Amino acid sequence: MSIAQQIEQFLTSSAFGVVGASSRRHKYGNKALRCYQQNGRRAIPVNPVEKEIEGETVVASVSDLPDEVQSISLITPPAVTEKVVEQAAARGIKNVWMQPGAESPAAIEFCQQQGMNLIADGSCVLVVLGYSEPH
Repeated sequence: MSIAQQIEQFLTSSAFGVVGASSRRHKYGNKALRCYQQNGRRAIPVNPVEKEIEGETVVASVSDLPDEVQSISLITPPAVTEKVVEQAAARGIKNVWMQPGAESPAAIEFCQQQGMNLIADGSCVLVVLGYSEPH
């Protein structure tokens, strides 16, 4: 599959997990969440300490995501990404998008071994979906 086809498949999910979501609006974990919202997509923030971000109820881990989430965006440090992809595989998540900076060779290899649809080529959801900062 081409990267465009992989992204198209990723975007077919009816809801998206945003792992590494942040309540701090200048952080990419917050911008990614708002990007999904701006595009009319259901996004569920994943953060072990926050309770609500941008009006959405937060879940503590990928394991807590509802069943309709088949795609997750990772805005996490590489060491965290490695743990998250294992949780995602155990949870049956099919599509993983490692945002620039979240990639790790071990996590990439794991996703490939699991047969997951993996986007880890430097593509950014903010660019693909089009994100605009409110003025």
